[in-house]
Amino acid sequence: MGGMSGLQVVKFVVNLVNLSTVAGVVVGLIGRARFSRGPRGLIFANGYRLGFPVAGAFTVGNVVLSKHDRQYFDARPVLVKHEERHSWQYFCLIGLPMLPLYLLCAGWSWLRTGDPASRNLFERLANLKDGNYTERPVQPFGRTLQQTFRRR
Repeated sequence: MGGMSGLQVVKFVVNLVNLSTVAGVVVGLIGRARFSRGPRGLIFANGYRLGFPVAGAFTVGNVVLSKHDRQYFDARPVLVKHEERHSWQYFCLIGLPMLPLYLLCAGWSWLRTGDPASRNLFERLANLKDGNYTERPVQPFGRTLQQTFRRR
């Protein structure tokens, strides 16, 4: 496992064992992505074809999925670090429990700001700016509902 630190090797192995990386590969296969080795134990799944989730990139285990080509990540090392932080979150949460917890935090963030990332603990810990997110201020819940129904 050349190019990885000892801790990155541990994370890679643990995320395999806790099945989060396996789940990421399955999601990539369903989305007909092309796989390649990324830095620090990450696996890139580029050309992901499903429309959900709506994001430039998202991580499941050590797998970073994106509709973009590999060059998208090569040109965005800060984004890669953001996604790598998510892989550490899977490690810390023993894998797949990360998914419902992430969704819960995204819902909380949406209720507070009208945006699923701004107050999402996982996105904040991965550094919002590195993930290319704009932090939105907390607003009254009524405004969030108005914005939601105005868009429809």
